[in-house]
Amino acid sequence: QVQLVESGGGLVQAGGSLRLSCAASGRPFSRYTMGWFRQAPGKEREFVVGMSWSGGTRYYEDSVKGRFTMTRDNAKNTVYLQMNSLKPEDTAVYYCVADDKLRIGVTSGAYDYWGQGTQVTVSS
Repeated sequence: QVQLVESGGGLVQAGGSLRLSCAASGRPFSRYTMGWFRQAPGKEREFVVGMSWSGGTRYYEDSVKGRFTMTRDNAKNTVYLQMNSLKPEDTAVYYCVADDKLRIGVTSGAYDYWGQGTQVTVSS
């Protein structure tokens, strides 16, 4: 089992930045594929970014490329999502996810472990 706890969400104006953190506990963190999903009101949950266990491979959803950066610190059992140039359409609950499969999945079903989510609101 892996437990994931997100933090860092909040309210920010368009064009601003936020950094989300996800602290993991439980089974060895360093061998897990990690990622972030988000869900806006009235919409389906969508993939944002996924990262391999080594951090060497990352896949970003097209709308966040060049604005969001995911990193991981295996020594601290933590992943981060740096979000810059935020837009109102980025408003959503952001979820940290993990899975022990080597492949980076882009569907919610690819991840066994989910955090409770953190709210990000971008005002125009």
